[in-house]
Amino acid sequence: MPHGHNLLPFMEAGRLEAGCDEAGRGPLAGPVYAAAVILPEDFHHPLLDDSKQMSEKDRDLLRPIIEKEAVAWAVEAVSPEEIDQLNILWASVTGMQRAVLRLNPKPDFLLVDGNKFRPFEGYGFSSYKTVIHGDATYASIAAASVLAKTWRDEKMRELAREYPQFGWERNFGYPTKEHIAAIKEHGMTPYHRRSFHPKELEPSLF
Repeated sequence: MPHGHNLLPFMEAGRLEAGCDEAGRGPLAGPVYAAAVILPEDFHHPLLDDSKQMSEKDRDLLRPIIEKEAVAWAVEAVSPEEIDQLNILWASVTGMQRAVLRLNPKPDFLLVDGNKFRPFEGYGFSSYKTVIHGDATYASIAAASVLAKTWRDEKMRELAREYPQFGWERNFGYPTKEHIAAIKEHGMTPYHRRSFHPKELEPSLF
């Protein structure tokens, strides 16, 4: 059975719906990326799936296809400073809102991955729906998850060249053993989120 086989093309036919998702809520370093995508109603690609279920190769293959065939798409990065200011949940929501505001044409309705969102300029409660596991449910959210993930991974590879000791080209800023050991040895970089404190980095009480 091909991937993407069970993804729904839309919630309501004939309406301009944008799927919204983010990538990078869990890492200790780097921005969180958010994307909004309006797909044609007949868009189908056998590789499209929740980006976490796809191989890196398949995501990289799909990204230019989505960017070319989407009715509209936008990707936004929210910096570590802003994450520390807003907290990671609202930083992710803010990124999705910014991506939506850049879409042209403007969508009538938003399908948002997860269970938290809030009204913003031009979009009240009745113009969006949060969908738990939305990236495994709707094609537009899956497409947004692919864009957010591939754009973020690309950025982390770029930052890894600036700070090679942290292994970001492998761990993408997530709290792996390697990354935590590097923070203990080298300290934080300007790209680290100051509000994230994994247990392994808390000063020992004994």
